[in-house]
Amino acid sequence: MRSNVRVMLRNPLRKQHMIDYTIQVFDTPIGQDWYRALQNLLLSGCMLEKNYCFMGFPKTARDLPYLCEQLNQAVSTINAEFDDYKIEEHFTPDNVRTTDYAPDGPNHDVLNRLHNHFERLQGTVENLSPYYHRAGFEAKYAIRQLNNICHEMESLILSQRKAATDPQWVRPSQITTWIGAQRYELTSEHRQEFLINNYDRVLGGVYMHWTQIGKTLFEVFRDEGAPDLSNTVCEAITELQYYSGEFDLEWGNDVVEGGNYPWHDAEQAAFREWLRKTGFDPRDPRLSLGYLPLGRVDLQRSFGTEDSQDIWNILGDHLDIYRIEAGDVSQTFDYCWSDADYKQQQIDRLRPGYQHQRTHA
Repeated sequence: MRSNVRVMLRNPLRKQHMIDYTIQVFDTPIGQDWYRALQNLLLSGCMLEKNYCFMGFPKTARDLPYLCEQLNQAVSTINAEFDDYKIEEHFTPDNVRTTDYAPDGPNHDVLNRLHNHFERLQGTVENLSPYYHRAGFEAKYAIRQLNNICHEMESLILSQRKAATDPQWVRPSQITTWIGAQRYELTSEHRQEFLINNYDRVLGGVYMHWTQIGKTLFEVFRDEGAPDLSNTVCEAITELQYYSGEFDLEWGNDVVEGGNYPWHDAEQAAFREWLRKTGFDPRDPRLSLGYLPLGRVDLQRSFGTEDSQDIWNILGDHLDIYRIEAGDVSQTFDYCWSDADYKQQQIDRLRPGYQHQRTHA
């Protein structure tokens, strides 16, 4: 019998309004292992991360003024925590955008500086920063917010620009992560799906969430203009080592090789040529080149349509996960970023992990 996952969504401002959709899990080693990991995660009682969840929806209650307000609150908390580290920037809807585009796009200089603050203050999963070890509970939460809000801002700005210039190219997605999710070692059998799927993404596709800090080879190629690889750049590159019950869900239209968009084929060909030039084998599954597919939403059953614009309109009013069911296992997430005490709820849930990190500093 095929495994299914049911996700119930609600309106974050009118919580009685709900919808749901069904994920059909693929019968592959990584698909079935992810399904079991998700069941374990639901049983664990870990807290779903709702700050950084629905990305790329141009119309959302989490708008740019709200995100800037939350970001500046995090900066104030960090600056009050450390005598030897200060973030001088103040973030506004005007300065996180740039007029280099029409309509405005993300100001990468500002957002890159923001992300650099996060990297210095957080460190990596294997080597947490001394600042992070020293930080109190609220400061640890604030440091994490730097990363979450940075990516959410960039995604929101890009989606609003695309909605104004080419609505078909809006790229909504759902990043479904938990605080303290258990991770498992990715196997060579799991990695074979990289060779099958590569960088294809389809509407309603469910993919393994990247569970670690660091840049991929494709991100370096795309974001830095196919550079010559220095030691510094190489040190920042990570291959996917782990999987978990977390998942990403693609709500944008299909972008696949051999499909309707020749630019994607050309980009992938250029990427593979750059890999060969820099000494990497594009067919080496250990490099984690692409996305690991886990399943796909049954769009017709869930929404009564496979039209992306209609689906986005339905989803846009329900950007809060209320419940997830995987077989006979389920968890209800009756908390929301719109709750007045949401920040404190998160800090209270994170406290055991924070205490452990301090103990092992």
